[in-house]
Amino acid sequence: MAVRGITIRLVAALAVVVLLADCGNRKGVNASRGVPLETFTAEQIYQRAEYDLENGDPDDAAELFGEIERLYPYSEWAKRALIMQAFSYHQDHDYENSRASAQRYIDFYPADEDAAYAQYLLALSYYDQIDEVGRDQGLTYQALQALRTVIETYPDSEYARSAILKFDLAFDHLAAKEMEIGRFYLSGQHYTAAINRFRVVVEDFQTTTHTAEALHRLVEAYLSLGLVDEAQTAGAILAYNFQSTVWYQDSYQLLVKNGLQAQAKGDSWLRQVHRQMIKGQWL
Repeated sequence: MAVRGITIRLVAALAVVVLLADCGNRKGVNASRGVPLETFTAEQIYQRAEYDLENGDPDDAAELFGEIERLYPYSEWAKRALIMQAFSYHQDHDYENSRASAQRYIDFYPADEDAAYAQYLLALSYYDQIDEVGRDQGLTYQALQALRTVIETYPDSEYARSAILKFDLAFDHLAAKEMEIGRFYLSGQHYTAAINRFRVVVEDFQTTTHTAEALHRLVEAYLSLGLVDEAQTAGAILAYNFQSTVWYQDSYQLLVKNGLQAQAKGDSWLRQVHRQMIKGQWL
């Protein structure tokens, strides 16, 4: 009897999927059968939305999940459908709508166990667009802010660790863009503009993978301007923190070629960084 009961439920679920096959995109009506969407239960519509999602149709799935919220507001199914709608939109690369659905979930159910996932999806809606952004880094900053919210608000959630990793990558991405622009200015002999970009990396992005190169490029730029104290100080910071890198080796050879040493001299902003480093406050 138990086997028969399971078989009946499977057949019933399959029948719902077939019956709802054409609904979701026709204003709540099954186009081929003329069956209003309102005649189905929230669970039945949810099953069809899951079916669409699993079969590569996240756009229709998102619309069906939204219909549950419209037809059965404040129900448990509506709550579940809202977070799934955010996920479906994200799968469809519709990041704006994914973000909107995730934010609604956070607003309506801030204490729910899925609120952490909603915040994580919201952060992903920014993060997954970072590579699409040119030199406008607004979305990267928004991703960092949203990821920080996940880390600080839900530190014990399963999403916190992933958020930390993505935060570091987004932070590194900002530094990489500064380096890209700095190298462009350096190649065009716009040394002051290049220095300003490399300085941002050294002062604001010390924990990224680009700091050693930024210091080397500062050695190059300052030597080109004849500012030997600054060049030597940048070399000294490299020697203290990145002596095993190719960037230090290149800077060392460049300084020696000009009869100079890697040592802190003068009273520039780099000397301040060097003092902080010696006191253990840098990096």
